[in-house]
Amino acid sequence: QVQLVESGGGLVQAGGSLRLSCAASGRTFGRYVRSWFRQAPGKEREFVAAINWSGDSTYYHDSAKGRFTISRDNAKNTMYLQMNSLKPEDTAVYYCAAARPFVVGVVIGLNQYDCWGQGTQVTVSS
Repeated sequence: QVQLVESGGGLVQAGGSLRLSCAASGRTFGRYVRSWFRQAPGKEREFVAAINWSGDSTYYHDSAKGRFTISRDNAKNTMYLQMNSLKPEDTAVYYCAAARPFVVGVVIGLNQYDCWGQGTQVTVSS
């Protein structure tokens, strides 16, 4: 079993930045692809960004392109999401997720992920 723990959320003004972290532990072998999702109140959980094992393949939701950067440090078993130029519409609970074992390509569907963190709240004030 894999445990994922997010941190780094908080309250920030529009235009500001935050860096989220996701630390993984447990049976991480074979779980190559990691992603960030978010869920705003009253809305469905949506994909934000994904990264493969080596970090040389990433994919972003259109709303995140040019503002967010996903990265990972496999030696630390940690994934990051650097969020710049934040907007009020970025307000949500952000979740990190690990794709099903031995998925190697970047995937964005919710059903491709079976391990989730508890989430970290990001609030952007206008």
